[in-house]
Amino acid sequence: QVQLVESGGGLVQAGGSLRLSCAASGIVFNANALGWFRQAPGKRRQLVASITSGSTTNYLDSVKGRFTISRDNAKNTGYLQMNSLKPEDTAVYYCAVDTSLKVLTGTPRYWGQGTQVTVSS
Repeated sequence: QVQLVESGGGLVQAGGSLRLSCAASGIVFNANALGWFRQAPGKRRQLVASITSGSTTNYLDSVKGRFTISRDNAKNTGYLQMNSLKPEDTAVYYCAVDTSLKVLTGTPRYWGQGTQVTVSS
């Protein structure tokens, strides 16, 4: 049974930083891509960042230069370092794992439970 457990969300002031973690079990983590998605109230879900099994990364334009996705395959854990946070980054953030194609097309099979990130102005 695949399980993805996120942690690290919270409330932060604009300009602050947070690091999200995604611990995976029940899946061959190093053979899959990892994606971080977010969904704000009334808005559709967005792919914020992704990293392939070969560590190729991709970012939403609005977070480039501020967010960094990484993975530690030895720990079966992925990360999203978020710096210079803005109020518009407020959303529930989800990690997801699957093939690169499924992650990049927003259709991964395996999802975490989500963690709330709130950025105050």
